[in-house]
Amino acid sequence: MDTLIELFDNAQQWLFEQFVQPVLFHLGLASMIEDAYGGTMWLLIGLLQMVLLVVVFGSLQRWRPVETVTDRQQVRVDVFYTVLYRLGFFRLGLFFLIQPLWDGLFGQAHVWGFAPLQLDQVWPGVTDQPWVSLIMYLLIFDAFDYFYHRAQHRYTWFWGLHAVHHSQRQMTMWSDNRNHLLDSLIRDALLVVFSQLIGVAPSQFVLIVVFTQLVESFSHANVRMSFGKWGDHLLVSPRFHRHHHSIAFDESTAGPARGHNFSVLFPVWDVLLGTAKFETPFEPTGIYDQLPEAGAHDYGRGFLAQQWLGLKRMLGADQSV
Repeated sequence: MDTLIELFDNAQQWLFEQFVQPVLFHLGLASMIEDAYGGTMWLLIGLLQMVLLVVVFGSLQRWRPVETVTDRQQVRVDVFYTVLYRLGFFRLGLFFLIQPLWDGLFGQAHVWGFAPLQLDQVWPGVTDQPWVSLIMYLLIFDAFDYFYHRAQHRYTWFWGLHAVHHSQRQMTMWSDNRNHLLDSLIRDALLVVFSQLIGVAPSQFVLIVVFTQLVESFSHANVRMSFGKWGDHLLVSPRFHRHHHSIAFDESTAGPARGHNFSVLFPVWDVLLGTAKFETPFEPTGIYDQLPEAGAHDYGRGFLAQQWLGLKRMLGADQSV
């Protein structure tokens, strides 16, 4: 493990010195070197993730696909989303748009005496063990994502944004990142506040984000695979999550307010709150009103169109399921 960490640190240093730092000096942004070094870490993580997606997840998709991909243009759109999110371009936008605001707010909060909960200190000698606290924080952040996801399906304006994600008719390992930018901005802003409140360590926050992203990419993959009867109860599988994206219309679960299998990592939240469905078939994906018999609603075929239509739906200027 120490060797891997050393290799990663060396790679981050090389990438920063060879590419990022010269660009900063050229643009007259030398004052941002410290922040940019942290950003280089996310860039390197994103590059490694994309290699893993192509080599491992891509091989699984070719080995046991659920369906033959016929609309490759839409897959390329999802690849663009993945590059935007995983290589740090969206995170860079957040840095300029909201990071100064959060720094100011939390800085003032500390002046007023605010102190995070430090949940890893709840049971000294146990919860402060790195692997125990990591599991604990994974469960807590997953609960956050579960309820956030439920809200995306519960409120019509929120569903207007989230429908961008569900509009992919040929779901692949790239589809996890097909999200409306405003939706992602809201989630990340709330996540920053949440992480500050519970006092998660920065190093563990990185591990939580990376693990969550990889599981999400795999759960969206075009792979005819599950983890078995018991495994599917422990970790979200491609079959478990594919049912959440099913285009099938069910009168008892119609509309943005309802659905099944909302969990991101651990199905335990769906089980506890009665939204789990296991051992489901590998169904076609999408939104019901995309079908010709339901009106062939347009959710946009390109990035800009999808973003624009999402805003229109949110504001009530465009109607969807």
